[in-house]
Amino acid sequence: MSYEAKLKNLGLTLPAPPKPVANYVPVVRVGDLLFLSGVLPSRDGQLILTGKLGQDLTIEQGVAASQVAVLNGLSIVKHEVGSLDQVKRIVKMVGHIASAPGFTDQPQVLNGASDLLVALFGDAGRHARVAVGAAELPRQAPVEIELLVQVLS
Repeated sequence: MSYEAKLKNLGLTLPAPPKPVANYVPVVRVGDLLFLSGVLPSRDGQLILTGKLGQDLTIEQGVAASQVAVLNGLSIVKHEVGSLDQVKRIVKMVGHIASAPGFTDQPQVLNGASDLLVALFGDAGRHARVAVGAAELPRQAPVEIELLVQVLS
């Protein structure tokens, strides 16, 4: 089954790839690696949630935000290479989590994105990862995700 069919079976669809909000590109390809810029949890250019985990938002809301952010990242990947079936492996994910003082559940928040990648890509979706707390993120976003993706040559 193709990754895009599997995504549909999971009840998910890819949004249009988000447009940069400053002077950068959404992805840089070097050989068979795609380096994605930070991706926020937005739909149609609007954040789905704002605020900090542990203050304004629950872990469950953070999980949902990380899933939306990673779907936006996958949309960028598809736009760059034409199909998710070109993905060979998700190499690494870095998640920045806007956190209130004392909030230490950043890994749980990022599990939303990680679990989605593994559900979609299987073993090829297992990745190295960093989950860090941030005092502030752009536009008051609760999460920002970076991806490093290996694609077929």
